[in-house]
Amino acid sequence: MKAAILKGVAVLGMAALALGSIATSASAESLLEKADKGEPIRIGFANEIPFAYPADDGSPKGFVNVFTIAVLKKMGYENIEPVQTEWGGLIPGLNANRFDIVTGGMNILASRCENIAFSEPVATVGDGFIVAPGNPKGIGDYESVAKGGAVMVTGAGYSNIEAAKAAGVAESNIMQVPGPTEILAAVKSGRADAGAGTYFTMKQLADASSGAVEATDPNAMPESSFNWAGIGFRKADQDFLDKFNAAMKEYIGSDDMLEAVAEYGYGKGSLPGDKTSEWVCANR
Repeated sequence: MKAAILKGVAVLGMAALALGSIATSASAESLLEKADKGEPIRIGFANEIPFAYPADDGSPKGFVNVFTIAVLKKMGYENIEPVQTEWGGLIPGLNANRFDIVTGGMNILASRCENIAFSEPVATVGDGFIVAPGNPKGIGDYESVAKGGAVMVTGAGYSNIEAAKAAGVAESNIMQVPGPTEILAAVKSGRADAGAGTYFTMKQLADASSGAVEATDPNAMPESSFNWAGIGFRKADQDFLDKFNAAMKEYIGSDDMLEAVAEYGYGKGSLPGDKTSEWVCANR
């Protein structure tokens, strides 16, 4: 009887190993292989207006989503599935295979380049602030935040955290919240003196606040605070990324592309210029 039980356990063990092998094989399948089989390409993004955000029906909106979907279609891929998450979950979610591409409008930074691969830049992105009407603390750049001992609020995982610390802003004066809605709420309530994010996003918050806050002048920011946004991929999917970059090169800056993203405030001045992702990874 014991021998029969042991034999049964052995058979079950062999079956489990076989199933595990099948699962491992499936999970090891590359994005290019899955896409070429017609499986959905899952794009991950947070609620970051105007970069990437969900419409009321859950469909992907924002200029990075529109741009990415257009490039994927040029590559012959139209089975695209949106996945919304919080900003701080984008890189972990990508590497955990919860989605295949990050379209959130993420700045290319050396610290992020260690964990994921980026497309060539899709936009030049300057930082900006929202402040109380009249800008009572005279905030124009990160140094003014530091010198004035002001409290700055920004999103968890945002590049503004590194920029503020580099300018001397004390960590205790940097409030981290989930995203733009909470940044606006913190400044409106007086819990923070300035909200920091990309100028794209801060201007949109100010314009929609009915005068409760105002956006500071982006020209007051130093050149070193400018960043370049890219689209994120798993490092294991370099073959797909190479194909994406080739298709993107033909599309970026075209009349069709600029017309498609115009409603989100993206114009010719937002184009990334001649900067490459390699350069940005090394210099930001």
